[in-house]
Amino acid sequence: MSDALVIEAVRKTITVDCVVEEAFRVFTTDAINWWPLDSHSIHGSEVKEIVFEEREGGEIYEVTADGKQGHWASVLVWEPPTRVVLAWNILEREASPTEVDVRFTAEGKQTRVDLEHRGWEAVEEDGAAKRDNYHTGWDHVLGFYADRLG
Repeated sequence: MSDALVIEAVRKTITVDCVVEEAFRVFTTDAINWWPLDSHSIHGSEVKEIVFEEREGGEIYEVTADGKQGHWASVLVWEPPTRVVLAWNILEREASPTEVDVRFTAEGKQTRVDLEHRGWEAVEEDGAAKRDNYHTGWDHVLGFYADRLG
């Protein structure tokens, strides 16, 4: 029996009123128009752009008006319009990343979006507490996303 700590993944599911291609595009390359920057970014209201490099190995980062950058994640899997997986380490660039796996499934004229944020065992300090923060944080973020598509 292993003594390794297992921290449950954060799992969220929402349904948005648009086709899968639009849901994917807005989630990835249109985040500047819905992401709650004041509460969920590095530079807050100073952010003027969110760059999402649309390829495996691409980077996601914010840019301020004066050119400061803040790294959010790296793209591990890029499968438009159905899936994107990110090595997520916003605010902790030198730390081991967690993974955010987002899947988009067509359901008629709507799209189901399933988000799983996993790998909390790799977080060196307070992994369980950080996981709990993201559990509520993703509700907040996905609410803004759903409103943008509303």
